[in-house]
Amino acid sequence: MTVKIIVDNREFGTKTVSELSKWECVVIPRQLSIGDFILSKRVGVERKTTEDFWRSIIDNRLFKQIEELKKTFEKPILIIEGNGLYTNPKINSNSIRGALASIAIDFQVPILHTSNPSETAGLLYWIAKREQENKRNFDLKIRVNKKIDNLKDAQIFLISGLPFIDKKRAEALLKKFGTPEKIFTADEKQLSETEGIGKKISRKIREVLTSDFNI
Repeated sequence: MTVKIIVDNREFGTKTVSELSKWECVVIPRQLSIGDFILSKRVGVERKTTEDFWRSIIDNRLFKQIEELKKTFEKPILIIEGNGLYTNPKINSNSIRGALASIAIDFQVPILHTSNPSETAGLLYWIAKREQENKRNFDLKIRVNKKIDNLKDAQIFLISGLPFIDKKRAEALLKKFGTPEKIFTADEKQLSETEGIGKKISRKIREVLTSDFNI
């Protein structure tokens, strides 16, 4: 059995992914709208360095990310990579403890700690190996099937299926054009004028939308 790990494109240049190459696994880069690693049909992982964990508390991203991770995966995991979690002078230590407590108790998401990218890579590999040894959990979801709670979520999920479009870009497109239908019928120039969408991405979107399907 070959262990497979899906990695978000934004993680692909990190030391953690580089360390994964030392393990007997196949690393598959994909654009993920939720989480950083998919280890099995049911396990999704959000990896945060201590610095990113601090930033996500300060800019209020943390709980939204954890909520989406929880909604999307049967077995979500948060990995915090690095030491000195309580050493940021700008964040009260009790705020960090409170955030960890909320993630573990309110969201019921396990928190695992690693000291460095090498430890993270080893942990990811062994979780993936353990999961994929069970054939029921082997198939990996290339596109995460997020639970759809309302029409807005359904529209974001639909647009996030376009190439190089994550949740943030999907929301930008929907805000500019108003409906998914108008996005699908927009020309390359109109798409490229959207925040975060350049010529390369708009060209790829139009290619996908207008090319014949060849079986």
